[in-house]
Amino acid sequence: MNKANGGLRILVRFIKYFGIFHGSRLFLKIKSGRVSKMRIPGIVHPISLRKGTSDIAAFYQAFLNREYEIAFKETPKVIVDGGANIGLFTIIMKNRYPGAKIICIEPDPENFSQLLKNVSAYSNIHFENCGVWSKETRLKVYDKYKLGKWGVVVEESDSEESIFGISINSVMKKYSLPCIDILKLDIETSEKQVFAENFEEWLPKIRIVLIELHDWIEKGCSKAFFTAINRSFRDYFYSAKGENVLIINNDLE
Repeated sequence: MNKANGGLRILVRFIKYFGIFHGSRLFLKIKSGRVSKMRIPGIVHPISLRKGTSDIAAFYQAFLNREYEIAFKETPKVIVDGGANIGLFTIIMKNRYPGAKIICIEPDPENFSQLLKNVSAYSNIHFENCGVWSKETRLKVYDKYKLGKWGVVVEESDSEESIFGISINSVMKKYSLPCIDILKLDIETSEKQVFAENFEEWLPKIRIVLIELHDWIEKGCSKAFFTAINRSFRDYFYSAKGENVLIINNDLE
């Protein structure tokens, strides 16, 4: 498929979801690089993207591929956005469920700054400039695999540039959460560590897990995740949406 046909297909999708006027306007803004302040139909506050970065692909994933267009049976009250990047999942959830308490966790300082820019106007959102890990530790943040700003990884390190690593259990204790309704994780292979150990206390308290698994980057991510799920949930529902795996914990129904 050549660039012209590819551009036309994207334009058609913009028009499909946002209408002729708004869809065409958004398409042209992205193509011209005027993405610092984008108003999206149905979204209360404008979204800021960084020109020439993976923010554009992340926007397509969230708003054109509709990978977070999931119908939940009950209105979630508590959402944890692990690997929040620039906040697109949080924005979609907050506009759909304005009463929800959302905790955003993002390790990369530049992504975190963009996250604050996009999401701070909303109420009842909390921010952690940390990496999600299996325990409290120090983590190095870097673009190990040259994937851009949506592919930064964390690894244990005690270097001066390291940041805090935080476990889901610690998040629940810090915010006094008896359970989490939706735990979204897009943490670029860290899921292998998160679900390898120290999950026994917190995982049974999660109603829904929405996760992107990264075996294509590092082997063993899916194995660690599903091993932990099968040890923690007696009964669950599985489905897939785009790059995301959805697990519903029927034990908490």
